[in-house]
Amino acid sequence: MSIIQFIRILWAHRFLTILTTIATAIGASIAVMIVPASYEGTTRVMLNILKADAVTGEVIPTNSARTYIATQSELIRDFSVAGQAVEKLGWLSNPETIDQYNADNTGDGDLRRALAQRIIERTRVANVNGTNILEIVFRGSSPDDARTMANAIREAYIDTTLDSRRREATRNADWYVQQAERERELLAKADAEKTAYERANGIVMQDDKTDVETARLRALAGQSSLGGAVMAAPTAALSSPAAIQLAQLDAQIDQAGRTLGPNHPTMVQLRGQRATLSRVVSDDMAAARSAAALSASAMSTSAGAIENAVRVQTSRVIANRDKIEKLTALQGEVNLHRSQIEKSLARASDLRQEAAVADSGVTVLSEAITPRNPSFPNKPLIFGGALVLGAAVGLSLSLLLELFQRRVRGVEDLEHAVEAPLLAVLSKRPKPRRARVTKAAKKATPRANRPAAA
Repeated sequence: MSIIQFIRILWAHRFLTILTTIATAIGASIAVMIVPASYEGTTRVMLNILKADAVTGEVIPTNSARTYIATQSELIRDFSVAGQAVEKLGWLSNPETIDQYNADNTGDGDLRRALAQRIIERTRVANVNGTNILEIVFRGSSPDDARTMANAIREAYIDTTLDSRRREATRNADWYVQQAERERELLAKADAEKTAYERANGIVMQDDKTDVETARLRALAGQSSLGGAVMAAPTAALSSPAAIQLAQLDAQIDQAGRTLGPNHPTMVQLRGQRATLSRVVSDDMAAARSAAALSASAMSTSAGAIENAVRVQTSRVIANRDKIEKLTALQGEVNLHRSQIEKSLARASDLRQEAAVADSGVTVLSEAITPRNPSFPNKPLIFGGALVLGAAVGLSLSLLLELFQRRVRGVEDLEHAVEAPLLAVLSKRPKPRRARVTKAAKKATPRANRPAAA
């Protein structure tokens, strides 16, 4: 079918298309007058998921941000938030609201849940694309109702989020405190068992997880290693003050001897000082040798006793090895319970601090304002859609009628219907125009020449 054939068909059924278009326009007008108008109040909040928590320091991972935003969107339309909004607005104690609910229902059911369901049905939450901003939209029957309800839902969402965080932190803190109390009971039991074992076997475990016998053995072994370290007497003598002064005086005599003669008074005085210091150094070395000899004799006397004590203590430690291992295990259990108590109390303290925080993790970006124009019905959209729909219905009906009642409306239709060559086209002869005779012509024409009346 060519475009010319299509245009001829539409022109032939143009009144049908006009009729359907007018009908849909009338229907749209009736719908606009019947359907009550509704207004939308819009407010925005931002989820603080990009910065660390002020108390815990936790940050929501990037791969979980989308899930978190979707969860918060559903939470806004949950009964917990809508129910709290109902309480904030005072609907539960409003006589008009109660009477309307009783008139619409049998009176059986939860008033709070029914009113919350009305709010949920009129609430829409959208995430601004590519951001962590949520847009809360409420559709109300009046501009003030839309603004008030949007702000009430936002505040209820923030309060619910904060209450949920505090409640969860308090519950977890109580659980950790209970765990600490339980660990404290286990610690008392383990400590009593360890003490009883120490008394029964005569072994005491020190704070550094070492028993007394092993600590004594280590001390004796240290004394034995220090006994062989004896400083040589000549070395001590060489480090005395007199020896240092003698070395400095020798250097001074050597330097003065290069410029002064051997009988110079200065040289004679320096050699006298050297002789005196030399005697002092000799006395220091003799005293050091005597002290070293006495120390070596004393060390050799006590070394045997220390070695003997080390052998005795080693045998004692080896004999108590099984008992020491058992005591070490008991001490490890005691230390474990103490560590668990410290960790539980520390975690409980952090959670108590988190329960007292006033940050909900949500920032209010804008308050809802009173809308000026209704969001529904959208008159330009409805009338435009009605006109398009009417025209589409009219065109469709025109094509259907032409399909069931085919007619030859042009040369193209004839060529398509008859498989024969077209020889000629006979156009319809136009009707002759009737001559119009004016009054002036009638007067000018003689009566005899006028046509006779039928």
